[in-house]
Amino acid sequence: MVRNLKARGLAGELAAEFVGTMVLILFGCGVVAQVVAAGIGDHDSIAWAWGIGVTLGVYVASRISGAHLNPAITVALAVFKGFSWRKVAPYALAQTAGAFVAALLVRWNYTEVLNAADPGLTIKTQGVFSTLPGNGTLPVGDWGAFRDQIIGTAILALVIFAITDLRNTAPAANLAPVVVGFLVVAIGMAWGTNAGYAINPARDFGPRLMSWLTGYDTAFTDQYGYPYWWIPIVAPVIGAVIGGAIYKFFIERYLPADPAPEALPAKDIERVS
Repeated sequence: MVRNLKARGLAGELAAEFVGTMVLILFGCGVVAQVVAAGIGDHDSIAWAWGIGVTLGVYVASRISGAHLNPAITVALAVFKGFSWRKVAPYALAQTAGAFVAALLVRWNYTEVLNAADPGLTIKTQGVFSTLPGNGTLPVGDWGAFRDQIIGTAILALVIFAITDLRNTAPAANLAPVVVGFLVVAIGMAWGTNAGYAINPARDFGPRLMSWLTGYDTAFTDQYGYPYWWIPIVAPVIGAVIGGAIYKFFIERYLPADPAPEALPAKDIERVS
């Protein structure tokens, strides 16, 4: 997911991040709209569609940009994996723009259903596009959601670092995107209560901005009326750095210097064995 196999130039990398993130959000916000506004599906279908969306988005973008699809992961890669700091802001902007456009398509496609389910475009369907503490209904405050997003994104970054490290037991035959998708499904099923598992600033802010521009007046606040938009931005970045640090200092430092032969193409095995 995070290995850029061949340099394509910054413009190509940003295009890949834009489209890859757009694919992710098309499935993610699309399934939430279907469940919340139309009553088709449930929590499990949401978790699975988000995970599959991640897998497909990674397959779309990984060869060109490494398929970060998440500013928090981009920052963690810059801190621990040598990703260029000059690319961090452009990547984050491309990811957020892709999320914005995808959410706009979902908003347009589900206009009739959303308006029928929630004519006032209120907190009732705001969660289709952006997250809320306790998913807008449970007794969770903003700081509880902040804590949750740190933990959830730390798990995400820790496991992504493990999955993509060729010196560890990396998935073979280009299956890393599938495993990352399963990771997101698992986070959704185990860590989705307190804050809707945004674990991605672009995933939350792009659709949040779009929903505000298209009629959701409360898009930047939570059900308590407090400004909430910053929490799914700041907390995931903190969590991703923590997760990356855990991997670096507790796992990576103890791995062998050379990649495991089973993680390499057949033509490279002889060189490391």
